[in-house]
This record gives sequence, C-alpha cells and structure tokens, in this order.
Amino acid sequence: MKKLLTLFTLLFTFTVVLTACGTNNSNSNESTTGEDTPSQETDNLLSKVEEEGTLLVGTEGTYPPFTFHNDSGKLTGFDVEIAEAIAERLGVEVEFKETQWDAMFAGLDSERFDMIANQVGIREDRLEKYDFSDHYITSTAVVVAHEENDDVNGFEDIQDKESAQSLTSNYADLAREYNAEIVGVDGFNQAIELLSSKRVDVTINDKLSVLDFQKNRPNAPVKVVAEHEDAAQSGFMFRKGNEELVDAVNEALAEIIEDGTYEEISEKWFGENVLN
Repeated sequence: MKKLLTLFTLLFTFTVVLTACGTNNSNSNESTTGEDTPSQETDNLLSKVEEEGTLLVGTEGTYPPFTFHNDSGKLTGFDVEIAEAIAERLGVEVEFKETQWDAMFAGLDSERFDMIANQVGIREDRLEKYDFSDHYITSTAVVVAHEENDDVNGFEDIQDKESAQSLTSNYADLAREYNAEIVGVDGFNQAIELLSSKRVDVTINDKLSVLDFQKNRPNAPVKVVAEHEDAAQSGFMFRKGNEELVDAVNEALAEIIEDGTYEEISEKWFGENVLN
C-alpha cells in the first residue's frame, strides 16, 4: 500500500511539473511577441516622429544664408525656414540640433537627429550610404580670392594654393580635384575670415552664400574670380531604411512648392527662385 501511495505521489508531482513547464513556455512566447511589436513600430522613423510630435534636424547654424544666427541670436536661414515649412506639413514641431559640418554625418549615423538640412549636395558616393529627398536647391561653386590677389582667375589657378574648406564638403573635394592645398575650417565664416586676412589664398564655396555675404558685407576685401560650369543640387539627407519619412518629406516639399510657400521663402533670402 505504501508503495502504491508513493507511486501515486510521484506521478502527481510529475504531472504538475509538466503543466507548470507548459504554462511558463506559453507565457514566455506571449511575452516575446509582446516585446517584438513595439520594437517593430519604433523601427518606422516616421511613426516615431509623428508619435513624439518632433522632427529632429541637424544643421550648422554658422552657414548664412542657409542656416545661421541673426543679430538677436535666433537660428534662421533658408534651410531653416524650408525645414520648418516641411515639419508644419507633417503636423509636427521641428527641433534643430546644431553641429559642425565635419561632424554632421556622424551625428546622423548615431541617430542624434532624423535628417540633415544644411545644403547637402546630392552625390553618388553619399547615395551609397544615405537617402536624399528630392532636391530643393540648385547652385554653382565659385572661387573666392582676396581683392588684391591677381594670381587666381580660374579654377585651374588654385593648384598648390591654400584653399580654406570644410574638410568633408563638396567644395573641399572640388579644391582637391584642382590640386589645391586644403586648410581645414569649421565653416564658411572662418573661411572668409582667413581669406580676408590673407592667411589663405582662396576658398571655394556656394555662389548663393558668397553673394549673400557680399550683399551684407560690401566692404569685405574679397572677390569672386571664377564660377564652375556644373550646377549642383542639394537635398535633405536621411539614414537608409527610412523610406516612409523620406516619402513624407518629399510629399510635403511638393506641397510647399505647389502652394507658393517655397518661392516666397526663396525670394526672401535670394531674390529669386533657387529650385532649378
């Protein structure tokens, strides 16, 4: 009798253990499924932006007239206002994260911001790693020299000359193509400062930026000596894998172009439409 009771007890215990194990596995699977769902949702950057109500935008803040601080200290500029108009169409606020140009792409990679608005040139090498919106600026590169410099009259003349450039910019690459000696700077303002004080020979930069600078600083001792024949297009830049956000931004950009908002902002900053 004792043996039967012992056997019955063992069988009962074994059944309870099996039932408990089955319950634990079921809970574990449900828990895993529950964890996966939110993760998949946050993988969609557009959904995250809409849920949080904020579009994080990387920009320099030292590159007039595209992104800079006015006399009151407020961040403003063409790219700033276009990004704000885009965010408004998306139904979210825009929060700018100011970063030096040479750290801009690393900031995007590390998810400090959702996109870059800083007149980023659309180039094949960048398209291999990043996605771009449709273009919203078309401009050309110019060579700027000190007003007393008569040795530089074209791009071919900058060979072996010191050229002040942001190291990872389109314009630095262009200066290298013409065998200039690159002097690294943090941005446009520092390049012009070095040029004005004759500490470099030239800088290659965006025509629109230079014209804006000359308009506001007509007595600055610099001059445009050459304009590149090829126009370049710029767009908003994104990490790859965020097609939904790119599409939404493109749709918003098309809307502000169609309703005249883009042209109004462009006329304000440049006196003309700089889309094409």
